[in-house]
Amino acid sequence: MYVIVEIAGQQFKVEKDQKLFVHRLEGAEGDSVSFDKILLIDNDGQVKIGTPTIEDASISAKILKHLKGDKVIVFKKKRRKGYAVKNGHRQQFTQIQIEEINGITGKKGEKKSSTNESETNAEAV
Repeated sequence: MYVIVEIAGQQFKVEKDQKLFVHRLEGAEGDSVSFDKILLIDNDGQVKIGTPTIEDASISAKILKHLKGDKVIVFKKKRRKGYAVKNGHRQQFTQIQIEEINGITGKKGEKKSSTNESETNAEAV
């Protein structure tokens, strides 16, 4: 089972107990955060697609640590002009662990009895 979720403007394919790095989030280490922009849920072959998101679905995660990514060097130069600029950048990341996926209903083999019963009751009357 996996879920595609939007976190900080990026889409991630996540599963339960998965650790991943996302752009810096507000909150201290050890805090719990939840994300409700669920775009797709795949529950053992049963796919549910949101339009654009799935209502009543969310993911809860725990912030493990805040850290910086590798340094990226940006060097600009224009030849024969005497122009050269060197800059560096380190992106701020947060490592999170997915604890729970909420809002998954229906499993393989289950019938949607509420809709079937209402249809048969309407026909009997």
